[in-house]
Amino acid sequence: MNEVTCYRFVQEPFKSVPLIWTIHERTLATRLRQYMSNGQVELVNDWKKIFSRATVVVFPNYVLPMLYSACDAGNYFVIPGSPVEAWEADNFMVLYGDNLRLWLEHALILQALSPLFTDFPFDTNSSSHLKIIILSGDSTGNYSVAVEAIALNLRYPRGTVKHVVVDEDADSVLSMADLVIYGSFLEEQSFPGILIKAMCFGKPIIAPDLSMIRKYVDDRVNGYLFPKEDIRVLTQIILQVVSKGKLSPLAHKIASVGQRSAKNLMVLDTIEGYALLLENVLKLPSEVAPSKAATEIPHNLKEEWQWHQFKAIAESTYPNRTLRTNRFLDKVERQWNHTQTESSGAETAPDVTFIYSIWEEEKYIQMVNTRKRREEEELKDRTDQPRGTWEEVYRNAKRADRSRNDLHERDDGELERTGQPLSIYEPYFGEGTWPFLHRTSLYRGLGLSTKGRRPGADDVDAPSRLPLLNNPYYRDILGEFGAFFAIANRIDRIHKNAWIGFQSWRATARKEGLSKTAESALLEAIQARRHGDALYFWVRMDMDPRNPLQQDFWSFCDAINAGNCKSTFSEALKKMYGIKHDLNSFPPMPVDGDTWSVMHSWVLPTRSFLEFVMFSRMFVDVLDAQMYDEHHQSGQCYLSLSKDKHCYSRVLELLVNVWAYHSARRMVYVDPKTGMMQEQHRMKSRRGQMWVKWFSYTTLKSMDEDLAEESDSDHPSRRWLWPSTGEVLWQGVYEKEKNLRNREKEKRRQQSKDKISRIRKRARQKTIGKYVKPPPEEVEDSSSTVITARLLR
Repeated sequence: MNEVTCYRFVQEPFKSVPLIWTIHERTLATRLRQYMSNGQVELVNDWKKIFSRATVVVFPNYVLPMLYSACDAGNYFVIPGSPVEAWEADNFMVLYGDNLRLWLEHALILQALSPLFTDFPFDTNSSSHLKIIILSGDSTGNYSVAVEAIALNLRYPRGTVKHVVVDEDADSVLSMADLVIYGSFLEEQSFPGILIKAMCFGKPIIAPDLSMIRKYVDDRVNGYLFPKEDIRVLTQIILQVVSKGKLSPLAHKIASVGQRSAKNLMVLDTIEGYALLLENVLKLPSEVAPSKAATEIPHNLKEEWQWHQFKAIAESTYPNRTLRTNRFLDKVERQWNHTQTESSGAETAPDVTFIYSIWEEEKYIQMVNTRKRREEEELKDRTDQPRGTWEEVYRNAKRADRSRNDLHERDDGELERTGQPLSIYEPYFGEGTWPFLHRTSLYRGLGLSTKGRRPGADDVDAPSRLPLLNNPYYRDILGEFGAFFAIANRIDRIHKNAWIGFQSWRATARKEGLSKTAESALLEAIQARRHGDALYFWVRMDMDPRNPLQQDFWSFCDAINAGNCKSTFSEALKKMYGIKHDLNSFPPMPVDGDTWSVMHSWVLPTRSFLEFVMFSRMFVDVLDAQMYDEHHQSGQCYLSLSKDKHCYSRVLELLVNVWAYHSARRMVYVDPKTGMMQEQHRMKSRRGQMWVKWFSYTTLKSMDEDLAEESDSDHPSRRWLWPSTGEVLWQGVYEKEKNLRNREKEKRRQQSKDKISRIRKRARQKTIGKYVKPPPEEVEDSSSTVITARLLR
């Protein structure tokens, strides 16, 4: 396991992938106990989630599952046997070689070993001291004290018996020992790994005749066995093995035989165990050749481990394996602690509910501020202006309404793509695909689901462009083909480039994506119009792992679709073109030594892409009509050997080849590393092979308009997929929309005229009387008196 693998396989699209983990060491188990004692329960819970993701967690013995019991999600499984012990023993001997010789005896049967003291002097000057080292898993100091006390009571000289913990230095002890005695009398469920290592080190072993040990050890052939009920037999064996302080020649011979047999001791059981496990866990799709039964595995593969595979592992990595494991776990702990610190925001962990309420309040404040800022921006340019006539006001308002959608702010990615001749879309589903996506201006992500979108990336949200992809059934069954429909739907709103391309994240994961050199070569060929209206592709069928036999197009299509590809194509075309008589033929894809495109990684002129989508929509609609009822209800699809939620996606993967070949497009293979280009299926070789009339633009456009007219005029009540895969366009729609626009325009014009007319004809109030200007005020004198008198008169 590693951090990247753990993260990816708990994310889409890998959640449903069967996952088998094998665990051979106890380092993490030790850490889990430390986490529990330190109160880091949440860290343990995170590891539980990771373990529960696996379909099966396989252990090579029955001890490790008990050590990892804290993470047991009911998916633990034991397959006894592993080449690890033999491989580690070989590497240890290469690295450390011979060292100080010690005697290793069994602590639980010290009394049976006492006769050996007659052969060993115990003076301080002698180098032939008998040393007994007890290996056990108990690391407490009390156990060491107990062992020393037992040895003293049995009159062993002080310092003769020593206790060593298995985890600390087991390999060093075994490599320096002359004899290994297994002292556990409990029935084992698998052969003890410590005995395998001892045998690989070339040490003679003595063990009780337990059923699991007796299965692999022949007495006095590759080891010694004694009955667990009679310790005296053990004493007799030891006196035969050790003579005058040295191993007997027979013991050396038995140790040599044991060393040869130990390297491949449990291969048969392990291979068959994993084969049976895979048979029960893996449900392989139709494009994968079914594996042989466990009983049919060649015998030579079950006789020994494939040791040549270990040559790829550098010997220098062995001593660092434990160190690398600890470093990885340290890194996980640091990241977890950092995440906890960020989420808490303080030394003491606050209440989760309180944090959530603060977050909700902050979110509401941000929404209010954003709304207020938007309103202010809309109002700041609204200054008082001369109104003019009503016609001018109407025209200005209409012009502002038309330009409203063009005032959005464009980000850097959109600006960079404006001057490019090509834009390549990378469809993806889920966070697990993020590492395989590009972030350069040539590429643009295309999320097939609203969930799992890349933060901060200028990706296209496919479900918002094509609501059909909100339906999980069609999102799964169409797969990456749904991205074509999403982009083609009102393409002028999202795609401004003359050429369009797609690259599957799977191609990048298989290191078959375009290199920088290939990208430059492709752009140069497009700008120079070197091949005209062509299909450029860079993932080829003859190099596909699913095609090891180099099959032709239709044979390959049959192989990955349960043998029903040709019949499906024939039936689909017959219904698509409305042919009444029996049609058992299908478009010829001749064998001419060239190859075809796979894995949705290709480039087309945008106009040709729309033509391909027009053909594809009708083809997919026919496939859906054929398979929906049975597949939707039972999950069964006759294009797969088992239940398959992707059903006809493998047929759609090859559809672009059929359309490009028979619509007379040039097909050019681009080497994804070097950028070298080679035209495939040249036009001269296609003469007499192409079904041009069936795939011509005129024919397809006529069929498309017929479907659009039916959808727009008749409104059929049957379940029909075609209208949901894109726009519904035909000449009648254009006329209806034009007439509707004209009527609305005339209506608005008439409303404006009526309003102006009402304003002009508005009734005005008549004047009550004429205004008489009063005379100017003058100084009162005799003349003024006369005038006043006259006026009053």
